[in-house]
Amino acid sequence: MARLLPIALEKLIDELGRLPGVGQRTAERYAYYLLRADQRINDSLATAIHDVHALVKTCPVTFALIDTDEEVSPLYSDPSRDKKLIAVVEEPLDIVALERTGQFKGTYHVLGGAMSPIDGIGPEQLHIPELLKRIEEDAVEEVIIATNASVEGESTALFLQRHIQETGSTVKMSRLARGIPVGVDLEYADQITLSHALEGRRFL
Repeated sequence: MARLLPIALEKLIDELGRLPGVGQRTAERYAYYLLRADQRINDSLATAIHDVHALVKTCPVTFALIDTDEEVSPLYSDPSRDKKLIAVVEEPLDIVALERTGQFKGTYHVLGGAMSPIDGIGPEQLHIPELLKRIEEDAVEEVIIATNASVEGESTALFLQRHIQETGSTVKMSRLARGIPVGVDLEYADQITLSHALEGRRFL
């Protein structure tokens, strides 16, 4: 059977299809757009893809993403940030979500994922030893466990709580409040969300 598309276009579609959430049809639309687009757009995209590996690194203290010319995350080195308060998140982009609220003035610690035996991710794959070291060195007073409200996130939070307690640390531990999102009917809320909403209910 004759080839339907040029080899270069087929390769671009295949590569775009490797991206999370991008199916065959979406990959084809993206590829056709890039084919028709001005060459400057393609060059700019290619440069951005190259630079994300060349100019981005991981903070050795918080494991947040930083520029290669920075020694540590600005959210850690900033003297206005409270080093005695740490929000523990699963991934670097979770920091962006919390920062957008403008409510958190502490520092962050990125675990690098959540415990998931099915995916072969155990506590040894996460940045837990580094968190324990920070708790001691920065005299941390409170750790906010801000993992996702998923089975993996809940398991990770429980493990962290027990592990920190077993070290004999007196640091306070808290969990982000969970509840029903605004505009969502009860019948569409999942069991984990409903359970946390009941646990975190407020008296009127």
